[in-house]
Amino acid sequence: MAHVAVVTGGTRGIGRAICEALKEDGFTVVASYAGNDEKARAFTDETGIPAYKFDVGDHDATLAACEKIAAEVGPIDVVVNNAGITRDGTLLKMSYEDWEDVMRTNLGGCFNMAKATFAGMKDRKWGRIINIGSINGQAGQYGQVNYAAAKSGIHGFTKALAQEGARYGITVNAIAPGYIDTDMVAAVPENVLEKIVAKIPVGRLGKASEIARGVAFLASEDGAFVTGSTMSINGGQHMY
Repeated sequence: MAHVAVVTGGTRGIGRAICEALKEDGFTVVASYAGNDEKARAFTDETGIPAYKFDVGDHDATLAACEKIAAEVGPIDVVVNNAGITRDGTLLKMSYEDWEDVMRTNLGGCFNMAKATFAGMKDRKWGRIINIGSINGQAGQYGQVNYAAAKSGIHGFTKALAQEGARYGITVNAIAPGYIDTDMVAAVPENVLEKIVAKIPVGRLGKASEIARGVAFLASEDGAFVTGSTMSINGGQHMY
């Protein structure tokens, strides 16, 4: 029986590419989304992948949704914590709500999804948790103290949970994408984007499919000896 994989924020951008890559590799894939019902229906029509609506930042809603997915699709063996939001601004202009919203979704969502699925993975002695961090969680970014803090927190969360899961056959890893050619990056002003690309040694933006193949490797049997790791996929923009 195919392992069930849940990809949060899975109906567009990097999340969609991850869903498609995992399906191609034989996983039974479920996407989550928080907002646009019409786009979610189009995603399901185009990919054949079901989409469940819930807020990953809401602890009780996440537990209930994962229980529903397990009942309707099957036990969840793979979690890809991809859902994320931005509320950019310098610290002096950032409201507490901007801080809280980003921390709640981007970092809290990782905790909520892991809390909902870790016990089942432990019982079955197999699991994969893959958290999507960011180059900005590694290097920082002006005007993103909330986003950078949440993404940096994801990298620490990954290393700590990996130590808890290793003995049970559960690997926990992160991927830190650089600047990827998605709708979010497309919204960046062209003159700013040119400056960003100029700092990427390979000379271009990344592709969502390149992040997706990294996730697919970590989710596979070939990735069984990799845990507590952060895979940086950023075209050489940040090396450490």
